[in-house]
Amino acid sequence: MATSKVALITGASTGIGAEFARQFAARGHDLVVVARSVDRLNELAARLRTAHGVEVTVVAMDLSQPDAAAELWQRTDGLGLEISVLVNNAGFGTHGDVADVDPQRLEDAVELNCRTVVGTTARYLPQMRARGAGTIINVASIAAFQPLPKMAVYGASKAFVLSFTEALWAEEREHGVRVLAVCPGLTDTPFFELAGDAAASAASGSAALALTRTPEQVVDSTMRALSGRKHSLVDGVANAFVARVVTRVLPRRMVIAVSGRLVGG
Repeated sequence: MATSKVALITGASTGIGAEFARQFAARGHDLVVVARSVDRLNELAARLRTAHGVEVTVVAMDLSQPDAAAELWQRTDGLGLEISVLVNNAGFGTHGDVADVDPQRLEDAVELNCRTVVGTTARYLPQMRARGAGTIINVASIAAFQPLPKMAVYGASKAFVLSFTEALWAEEREHGVRVLAVCPGLTDTPFFELAGDAAASAASGSAALALTRTPEQVVDSTMRALSGRKHSLVDGVANAFVARVVTRVLPRRMVIAVSGRLVGG
């Protein structure tokens, strides 16, 4: 595999991650695709090899496990791969009161959404900085802009990702490494089904469906943003208005109440 243009994408088996893989392959990047489902990864890899003539390395692993980032680094380093693009897309949320959710699930969400993002970034960044080139895309969420009752850990974890990534942008802007936080709103992916029936029901309401974006739209917006100097992107005009304006203008108590009703199920 050529080492000059290799994109590593976590959570690549479906949704936004699979679309990132498709679009980077279309731009001539070889790929490392990471997720739990080896069957879905192999299907994706076969399609992209055929369509774009790129090499695709499949890494099936659970990134919510402790030391997952270190294991992933060891695998790619052992293959002699220099990662030029890192997309930290893997993540999940749970739905329900914190008191009612399995504590292990909450801890796994923090592990995947926060610790693994830091771990992969900290391991792949030094080579990028040494080369004076590279790209890191961390997928946060519109949930990062306000507390999210019934999805408290998910919202807090994405606020962490946004803050971490914006700080990283400031650190790396003079070193040639492009850093961007991407904050999608509702997107047509399996996310809410995985979060639980109540979350899926809340996401299927008419108002929610009117704001739902496709993975292709999210990744298209991201690719455009990479050509600029933004530290963060909120995908979609309506989502950006809510995140950048509404959450700052309305009283915090009202913002919390509204967000709780939207995802309450």
